[in-house]
Amino acid sequence: MKSHWLILWSLWAARLVRQPTLPVRISSGLVRGSLAADGSHVSYLGLPYASYQNRFQTSQPSAEWDGVFEATEEHIRCSQRFSNTWINGQEDCLTLNVYTPIQTLTSAKLLPVMVFIHGGGYRDGSGSPFLYGPDYLIRHGVILVTFNYRLEVLGFLCLGIKDASGNMGLKDQVQALRWVKENIRAFGGDPNQVTLFGESAGSSSVLYHIVSPLSTGLFHRAIMQSGSAMSPWSLQFEPFKTASRLAHQIGYKLEDPSEILKLLSKMSVKDLLSTRVPRAKGDVILSENIFVPCIENNNLDEEKFLTDSPYNLISKGQFNKVPIIMGYNNAEGYMFIGKENKTTLETFNFYDALPRDLEFPLASEKHVVAKKMENQYYKRKDFGNDKLIKVAKYEGDSGIVYPVTATIELLSNGMKYPVYAYKFCYDGWMNLIKMLFRLWKYPGATHADDLFYIFKVKATLPQSFIEKSIIDRMALMWTNFAKNPTPGNQKQLPKKWNSINRKKPQLIIIDKEFSSAGLWDDEDLRIWNETYSKYRRRK
Repeated sequence: MKSHWLILWSLWAARLVRQPTLPVRISSGLVRGSLAADGSHVSYLGLPYASYQNRFQTSQPSAEWDGVFEATEEHIRCSQRFSNTWINGQEDCLTLNVYTPIQTLTSAKLLPVMVFIHGGGYRDGSGSPFLYGPDYLIRHGVILVTFNYRLEVLGFLCLGIKDASGNMGLKDQVQALRWVKENIRAFGGDPNQVTLFGESAGSSSVLYHIVSPLSTGLFHRAIMQSGSAMSPWSLQFEPFKTASRLAHQIGYKLEDPSEILKLLSKMSVKDLLSTRVPRAKGDVILSENIFVPCIENNNLDEEKFLTDSPYNLISKGQFNKVPIIMGYNNAEGYMFIGKENKTTLETFNFYDALPRDLEFPLASEKHVVAKKMENQYYKRKDFGNDKLIKVAKYEGDSGIVYPVTATIELLSNGMKYPVYAYKFCYDGWMNLIKMLFRLWKYPGATHADDLFYIFKVKATLPQSFIEKSIIDRMALMWTNFAKNPTPGNQKQLPKKWNSINRKKPQLIIIDKEFSSAGLWDDEDLRIWNETYSKYRRRK
């Protein structure tokens, strides 16, 4: 009891003068966090969870330290390119953030843990509190963990040899999950009640963990927002060819993977990330996603994260079976088209833009499919004459909505655990991504707009009564699932959210008013399903 009073006194004093809190002991040593200005939670920022000696190799748990690690500031992000000339971040970047409600430090009851994987196409982003503030979630009695992982060529070079086997970024994520399992109890978290969730490439990463044996037992529920490892942009089918093209852009024509590794290892990060592999003709969503996860060489004598495609593994029942929430936003494609210039939109053609995970025996068959898609998306009267809407719908469906929908069905058919599907449609002042690309005249929620109703960003965004209501409901559903696992009942939500029924699969629509719809109601998705049933690339 005396120690509880000591903790309470230190937290009260910290709130008054905004000083760090008492240290907590974890496997690497003592760490000290800081109390939020409103006294609601304690943040432990920039905690090292892993490191690596050689570029492109698998990371290992971080070393122990002497003294107290001051986890009061977060300013590290992994190396990434913002433009041809601006390279930001650092290679020594494998850190994480832990946010714990104030009551956990004086309570013996362990809280559920939510571990978030950031998006960014496997090429940019971080777990920074600037975008992923914990406030909305942890007030519902959970602990939040966010983290960095290696990106782009530094995280996803795949040469099929021991020193560059591939998927280093995903293996970093495994190390973060192992750290949580070993250390989260010290922060008041339950290591046996971990929900893994992510958005975009982070959502794709979650599915990779679902199919990877390395992640077995490290999480117990999963939430996937607007991304799937079955998305065409989330898997390299010819990783060595990609690496060879990068070497060629640097000025070397190399066919030996060891020689490519030697070349890329000695380059500075700035020079390496400034070298761009030419984008494929017609690509929009795929234009920057060059270095992404790969299927690893099965003959290597080391831990392998991925040895087959996610589609094949789930189809064979070879995946970690856990309760799942998965869904998408109703206007995903606006963000991808908003990032492009007018010339790209004018020269867009369906033949070149067909997803790279479709495989056609004959060019004539590809032309037939391209024409079918053109007729479907260009001739619909409900889209009017606005080409942006038509191309955005196509890109959103092909890159996000169809892969997510197909994944939902495949997972629900392959296990007894519940799968909950949703479509986020709310269009409000906090749909920040649509605002940034000046697309406010177009209705709906574009890619990543849902994030601002789950995480508090360090920016002043207008919140009406409706915005606050959507925030409360999103946080309630996500944290309820982390605890139960069910997103909530009719007493807590405007409409009961039922799990997928295989005979009549439905999703819940999240908007001002909640409603439901059939999983395959959209005719465009049914056409994609027919196409993939015939032409899906398996390896």
